[in-house]
Amino acid sequence: MPLLVVYNPVCGHGTARTFFQETVIPLLQEHGHHPDKIQETTHEGHAGDVVVEFLKSAAGPVSIVLGSGDGTLHEIICALHAAPSPESRRKITFALIPCGTANALYSSFFPSSASNQAPPTKLESLHSLLGLNSPSAPRPITLAITTFPSSSTAVDAKRSSISAVVTSTALHASILHDSEALRATHPGIERFKIAAQQNITRWYHATVRLLPAGDSIQVYDRSTDTFVPYPQVASEVAGPADIHGPFAYFLSTVNVDRLEPLFRIAPLQTSLPPPLPPATLDIVIVRPSRDKLVKAESTSDRELFAGKCMTVLGAAYRDGAHVKMAYDSSGEIVEDEGAESGSVVEYYRCGGWEWIPEEADDHAHLVCADGEVLRVDPKSKATCVATQNLDGYSISVYI
Repeated sequence: MPLLVVYNPVCGHGTARTFFQETVIPLLQEHGHHPDKIQETTHEGHAGDVVVEFLKSAAGPVSIVLGSGDGTLHEIICALHAAPSPESRRKITFALIPCGTANALYSSFFPSSASNQAPPTKLESLHSLLGLNSPSAPRPITLAITTFPSSSTAVDAKRSSISAVVTSTALHASILHDSEALRATHPGIERFKIAAQQNITRWYHATVRLLPAGDSIQVYDRSTDTFVPYPQVASEVAGPADIHGPFAYFLSTVNVDRLEPLFRIAPLQTSLPPPLPPATLDIVIVRPSRDKLVKAESTSDRELFAGKCMTVLGAAYRDGAHVKMAYDSSGEIVEDEGAESGSVVEYYRCGGWEWIPEEADDHAHLVCADGEVLRVDPKSKATCVATQNLDGYSISVYI
């Protein structure tokens, strides 16, 4: 099988080159895997160009050893989407070497425990390629394709981006947007926490339209620890369902239950894994309107709810405990499955969503797709749909 090795030398605080030259490539050769091509990336988008060119000369299924963060995989998938579709279906399987900041995909496939801050090694996926781990089939990954219709009249004005991890708006998108300015001074995950503090009191005015997967939209019921149909009405076929803002938090994931080794924001991806088909994504929502102590959009109410939002996000670091949180009769947050008031977190599983921001809310127009921050055009929307078919490519990961 053709084998390509691609790595970003500046990842891992500049240690990726040494790690690949002294560990990864010798390990491949020791076990009889001699790469057809080894490529360091030199600029943004380079990895995608390398993969597209490699596939032109490589026949059949291809293995790619990728040393990077989630963003480089995102670049590769977007490059495949932009390239001409193959004449016959191509299978690409990645061995992931986590060299980025958060490494959500790797951390989800090879999770840490609270007592073990990092995965056992960076080589678990590579070991699977080499047959050194317990036998397991590569895992096909679901992709989320987000399209951005333009408000112009140009025929080709629609933009798109593809995620293998997360697509978000509201607080998470604002965090990613603002964290870039902090990268030079805070290269680790600390910059995300700083950006969160800068945006935590902001609310985002939009309408979300949930799109069915097959014939259903599902919502998590914390009292039974199961997904149930939404809305709970008798119907043979579920149509789209609208959820009205403002929103404090809106995020959807495919494949992953966490965005950092211990930040398990979408825990049901693994504790209640989605059956395939159809392709689905998990959506995590926090809305101020569900808090009966919030009466208006005053500064005091925003600050009050910001504290509760931080409580929710903090609970995600406790093995995803936030999905069990509810409001008690006094409006305070409790971790009690029997609490009579509604859940603090709304957790949906469906085929996709539309985000329709109010024109006057500039920050509500930000959308983040695997770290790439995009903007919804005025009087337009973003549409995100889950799929396992990428223009004739089948994408998997060695696990």
